[in-house]
Amino acid sequence: MSAEPHSWVVSANDHPDFSLHNLPLGIFSRGEERPRGGIAVGDLILDLGFAVEAGLFQGQAQRAAELASQETLNAFFAAGKAARVALRQAVQRLLRADHPQREDLQALGEHLLVSQSDCRMHLPARVGDYTDFYVGIHHATQIGKLFRPDNPLLPNYKHLPIAYHGRASTLGVSGEAFRRPKGQILLPGQDVPSFGPCRRLDYELELGIWIGPGNAQGEPVAIGAAAAHIAGFCLLNDWSARDIQAWEYQPLGPFLSKSFASTLSPWVVTPEALEPYRVAQPPRPAGDPQPLPYLFDEQDQASGALELELEVLLLTPAMTDQGLPPQRLALSNTLNMYWTVAQMVAHHTVNGCALNPGDLFGSGTLSGPDADSCGSLLELTQGSKQPLQLPSGETRTFLEDGDDVIFRARGHRPGLPGIGFGECRGRVLAAD
Repeated sequence: MSAEPHSWVVSANDHPDFSLHNLPLGIFSRGEERPRGGIAVGDLILDLGFAVEAGLFQGQAQRAAELASQETLNAFFAAGKAARVALRQAVQRLLRADHPQREDLQALGEHLLVSQSDCRMHLPARVGDYTDFYVGIHHATQIGKLFRPDNPLLPNYKHLPIAYHGRASTLGVSGEAFRRPKGQILLPGQDVPSFGPCRRLDYELELGIWIGPGNAQGEPVAIGAAAAHIAGFCLLNDWSARDIQAWEYQPLGPFLSKSFASTLSPWVVTPEALEPYRVAQPPRPAGDPQPLPYLFDEQDQASGALELELEVLLLTPAMTDQGLPPQRLALSNTLNMYWTVAQMVAHHTVNGCALNPGDLFGSGTLSGPDADSCGSLLELTQGSKQPLQLPSGETRTFLEDGDDVIFRARGHRPGLPGIGFGECRGRVLAAD
């Protein structure tokens, strides 16, 4: 692979997240300006609308930039891979250190490149539907052991990608806070539920998947064609009210315990940027069933997985007061997905369900096999039996008011440029 291109945008060179290899897209605003599309470059944001007006793109790249400069990325997602590639290549050429008009571009200053610290980020797309999968097999197994020690995985788990439909209206972007949810809770030793604030609030470490071109109702997406329907990736914290969930989830699954808030990282990392981190799907253990034909594709098995490091950190108000940095709670990996993204798309549409540009998938909690890689507090504390010790002298079994949970994701492979997603951060506020 060729060396990382050098940029005249100084902060982009060797940036841990947003070098010229990445170029993720997002929606930003500054002050009272309207939200609009931009691309993260080092510590800055390339204003695509200004770049279009300045005539910095031509041909297909210009049309792609026009779509990506709107108030949401839905139209850009719908345009598919060709538009993403054209814009990506044009921006890489524009920002290279050897660009012949480098000095003219630099003279455009903050009209072209805006400091991220001066901007507010928004949801990248208008989400019509949000589907949360459950493909993290270690999480499924560890949660199952807490409630069904002799039978942690239900019989269907290894035959199909399990999912439920989430609530799109309460998706939020990194940096936002939400109030602790209320609901019915069956307290220990009680026969009837009471109503009140959640006492067992948890985070869930997930990969978000943005849908690009959709499919018509009644026309399933074949697994070999699924990659063409993926617009990009982000981080997702699908907050969970464990005590509310324990009472309501039977027989239909989670409802109020999940619909109160989910937090997304603001940048959409494209499939093209992640191409160097594509690897073979980990082989299934001996004795596991072979997927049915509509869920199996040789090429998908050979290169349909991603190898990305996932990190969870916690920052409490007391830690902030003491000047302590966020405490790492877990380090996991996207290789802990039992099903590939292509398998999710194929299964979601096999019954004729239509996907639309800007729809969102969640992977489900991506825990690893040991305590240092747990993607939720429910696993990490063994259902509150083993409290978490923090450097501030505090303990946690579940989240308390004022806590910040931070997710990060990065790709690290020898000889390859590093890549990151930026932060997915959310804060818990007290209930009303």
